[in-house]
Amino acid sequence: MASRVDSSSADDLTVAYRRLNAAYQQTLRYAEDVRRLYQQVQRAIYQSLLGLANALEAKDPYTRGHSERVGAWSRSVAAALGLPAPDVDMIGQAGLLHDIGKIGIPEAVLRKPGELDPDEWTVMRNHPLIGAQIVAPYDFFAAGALMIRHHHERCDGSGYPDGLVGDEIPIGARIITVADVYDALTSNRPYRMALSHATAVETLTAGAGRVFDEDAVTAFIGLLQSFATVKHDVGPRASQRPANGQTLR
Repeated sequence: MASRVDSSSADDLTVAYRRLNAAYQQTLRYAEDVRRLYQQVQRAIYQSLLGLANALEAKDPYTRGHSERVGAWSRSVAAALGLPAPDVDMIGQAGLLHDIGKIGIPEAVLRKPGELDPDEWTVMRNHPLIGAQIVAPYDFFAAGALMIRHHHERCDGSGYPDGLVGDEIPIGARIITVADVYDALTSNRPYRMALSHATAVETLTAGAGRVFDEDAVTAFIGLLQSFATVKHDVGPRASQRPANGQTLR
């Protein structure tokens, strides 16, 4: 009799275990489905943001290709500095979207062929804030929003919008700044012709450790030769060189 009871209890335990295991496996499948769905939503949102970035380049032809280069270079520098893979991806994405806020800047300011007056500079300096506000609703991109907000900060506190100093600036923003300044200097803009590769490198080197993050500058210059998209001496040297990138838009 006891043997039959023990056997029945064992069977019950086996059935319960199988049911529990089946429920566990179903939960794992559900969690994987949710993860895939979340990633799909992230990709859809990111593609929508890229659409805005492309719209900006259609609005301002002088920046065509600029965001793509800054994104690629920022990703490469972040990897060269040994940052974790998720951070490298986020920095690359933020670099690609860093100027998205210019979609909210009037064309009369964005494409002005001469120097901006003080009121126009006030308008232009809103673009990092606008960009951060555009991506702010997406929790997964919170770190990227900060990079976009602060990509015009300078290590000596002379940047905008918040005048952050040194390590107060997110490392991703400091990396994007270096790539952004190099590409801006070596590209034709409405207000000046492109500077030479050598002049741009000289500007970065002169500002390293003071205006720009020293490690980011060192890594960027070290990687320049490996960037297939770099075009050295893309234009004639301008008559007046911007001081450490401070007059860049």
